[in-house]
Amino acid sequence: MSTQQLLGKIALVTGGTTGIGLAAAQLFIQEGAKVIVTGQNPDTLAAAHKLLGDHAIVIKADARSVADADRLGEEIKRRFGGLDVAFLNAGVARFAPIEAGDEAFYDDLMDTNVKGIVFTMRAISPLLRTGASVIVTTSVVDSKGIANASIYSATKGALSALVRSLAVELAPRGIRVNAVSPGPITTPIYGKLGFPADALKGFEDSMTSQVPLKRFGSSEEVARTALFLAGPGAAYVNGVELPVDGGLGIA
Repeated sequence: MSTQQLLGKIALVTGGTTGIGLAAAQLFIQEGAKVIVTGQNPDTLAAAHKLLGDHAIVIKADARSVADADRLGEEIKRRFGGLDVAFLNAGVARFAPIEAGDEAFYDDLMDTNVKGIVFTMRAISPLLRTGASVIVTTSVVDSKGIANASIYSATKGALSALVRSLAVELAPRGIRVNAVSPGPITTPIYGKLGFPADALKGFEDSMTSQVPLKRFGSSEEVARTALFLAGPGAAYVNGVELPVDGGLGIA
């Protein structure tokens, strides 16, 4: 049931054409926001445009590209003049033992997960209105050791530190910066890991066994947490990393 928490607000959701980002875009629209969604896959861009309808603007942008981040900021300024909510969610997950992580592997993760957030934030910071909320997607792996996730974990740890610093830096402008930290969530990202079917099933079973709630979460559950951080109920919440992991982080 909609409570119109974001009525009249302008919200950006990066990585918003699938999974958590798409669920958040749908929820933000239900709550009254006009939403800008980014992605780079033509098929998912088209599908998101069809699903979200006239309440969303879908923009092609590569999270690794500084030029695309700057163009995104210019487009938001041209269309809306400012932003009330920014859900910086675009990212990738790759897993490999440390000896198998070559330079390309490292660069892909760091450029997408860290550089992408940093330069998107640089582009949109002047557009953030007083009272705006920024939410960054981190991960349970930034605080819990998981085998074969060292480089991925490092990217999310960098974002966790970034959130804390930005929360202090932007507070004088009345802007809050927080993070949502998912654990195992059922999203299309798992199909992109490159695991054989049996290995993927083994990974899912292993993760489920470690989660106290004994299940994967849903994109909608993470989206609802992002909505809380975006909305008036979190008006005095700043610089936190809110886990949505079924208790995995404390298990």
